[in-house]
Amino acid sequence: MATSQTTTSTLKNRPTNRKVLRALLLVCFGVVIVFPFLLLMGLSLSRQWIYPAILPNEIGLMNWSQLWGYQKNLLSSMGLSLLLSLSVAFLATWGGFFTGRMLAYHPRGRSLLKLAYLPYVISPVIYAACLKVYFIYFGLDARFTGVLLAQLIITYPFSVILFSEYWSSRTLAMEQLVATLGGTPRQTFTKVMIPISRNILLVSFFQTFLISWFEYGLTNLIGLGKVPTLTIMVFGYLKEANIYFAALASCLLVLPPLVLLWLNKRYVIRT
Repeated sequence: MATSQTTTSTLKNRPTNRKVLRALLLVCFGVVIVFPFLLLMGLSLSRQWIYPAILPNEIGLMNWSQLWGYQKNLLSSMGLSLLLSLSVAFLATWGGFFTGRMLAYHPRGRSLLKLAYLPYVISPVIYAACLKVYFIYFGLDARFTGVLLAQLIITYPFSVILFSEYWSSRTLAMEQLVATLGGTPRQTFTKVMIPISRNILLVSFFQTFLISWFEYGLTNLIGLGKVPTLTIMVFGYLKEANIYFAALASCLLVLPPLVLLWLNKRYVIRT
């Protein structure tokens, strides 16, 4: 009798224990995800935060106000980074879209696809270092176009690999159906293939944008510090031991990915 009562009480307590465990996991997850952002925001609003003080001595918008003052180069760096990442994402996505189609329908497509993995066999920085002599020879080093081309070296193959699995007998049958109904090749892509491929196009665009946005090694190696993207600025502040403006630059650095995350949730996941 006592054993059955113990078993019954244990079964009753089990849902409660699960709720407590789930709550603890959610709290831990929230701390791990949210705390770094809170720390960055706190540092960007601080001027003097010296150990062992729990809170900074000065809190305000002093650092942020400098975006329109002597730190206005941060805003220009953000604009440059946006232009670079949007250009890389656009070129890599559309290049991968059409290249993936050609490889999918090519008799030796599977063999040729292996070439897309070559940039990932070694570190992208080492790969760029091996190609740097060509950038110097063609006068592309320390230039926006050179950094753009260097980033395409790693984003374009990624896009090709992503789209290589998208094109299949189903998409081929759809193209043939449009052609049978009298559609031109241009109409096939603009009216049918691109609209039905919207989701994977957006996924590729978001992914390649993020790769370019957070890229540091290639940008620093090929740009020679003369293409000051936000990642270059963050590391520059860290080298100067200026943690407050490094945090400010980091806050600007995470804004576009958060916007992309919201757009992905709103327009991609729901469809």
